[in-house]
Amino acid sequence: MTPFSDPAAVSSYAERTARIVPGLRDLHRMTAVLLAEDAPPDARMLVLGAGGGLELKALAELQPAWHFDGVDPSPEMLALARATLGASAPHVRLHEGYIDSAPMGPFDGAACLLTLHFLTADERLRTLKQMHTRLRPGAPLVVAHHSFAREDHAAGRWLARNAAFAVASGVPTAQAHGSINAFKQRLPVLSPEEDAALLRAAGFEDVEQFYGAFTFRGWVARRT
Repeated sequence: MTPFSDPAAVSSYAERTARIVPGLRDLHRMTAVLLAEDAPPDARMLVLGAGGGLELKALAELQPAWHFDGVDPSPEMLALARATLGASAPHVRLHEGYIDSAPMGPFDGAACLLTLHFLTADERLRTLKQMHTRLRPGAPLVVAHHSFAREDHAAGRWLARNAAFAVASGVPTAQAHGSINAFKQRLPVLSPEEDAALLRAAGFEDVEQFYGAFTFRGWVARRT
């Protein structure tokens, strides 16, 4: 059973994520600001890794005239997204699967938050290329996920800081510190330089970092 199919993990997803991601609600608001820079009033947006519905709900409430396609491989997390969306649900179509399950668009913008760190570099690049093909020229892509230096000393220092933040936010100490080994063993994390290079390799330009919080980084880029 994966964390995104375990009933207990799914039910506690929103509370847990808010505790371990610094400035989560601000991250959602910043994403909305960046997507809106050149978007039409009735923009159509793609959200990859939309399970849980947190960013979909935030974006839909901030931009009630937008329409969204949300994609996620976990049926349990998509069910949670439907429940989370509430009154915003009519503006959202949900699709079970990965990027290949997303409509072709063209979309006026796209977001992928707290998702790409689960993918290997090759799969990450393929996913970014597929997102690129679904965007209209000049449309923005906003991504944010774990991204930190991979050298043992630097990685350990940042992971320890991230764990300390989680403890300060109310996560049990043993659970927070236990996550350090899980990060090292399970997540194919890239450095910020590698992440930015992948965005460019996928065809995006004007790659700019807009968010940084312990082990998390976020970028905005534009489709060529």
